[in-house]
Amino acid sequence: MGKEAAPRKVGEKEALAIGGQIRGSARKLNLVAQMIRGRKVEEALNILKFSPKGMAEDVRKVLASAVANAENNHNLDVDALIVSEASVGKSLTMKRFATRARGRSTRIVKPFSRLRVVVREQEEA
Repeated sequence: MGKEAAPRKVGEKEALAIGGQIRGSARKLNLVAQMIRGRKVEEALNILKFSPKGMAEDVRKVLASAVANAENNHNLDVDALIVSEASVGKSLTMKRFATRARGRSTRIVKPFSRLRVVVREQEEA
């Protein structure tokens, strides 16, 4: 009797992974996400592994999760996967206060970001 299953959020030959609470600004995270958009998964993982950017490690984890979802949940061929989408958005923001001179204070903003990675199985031509 229960509820119907929710429809898939991605296409038939696609798999999805979401990093919901990545510590850092969306602007910095998007610079790293740009490096992997449209590339083969193996190449994207190598780029992220050797990137000097701090956010690259978090992006690599989300991408590895998307590959694992594709392999285990959707029975897709790992060698034929490409990164079809890597979108970034803002998440929550922690607000802290720092004391300053003359009894004043300043707001410190500690942003979090969301990352959505979709991998797609590429058809061989």
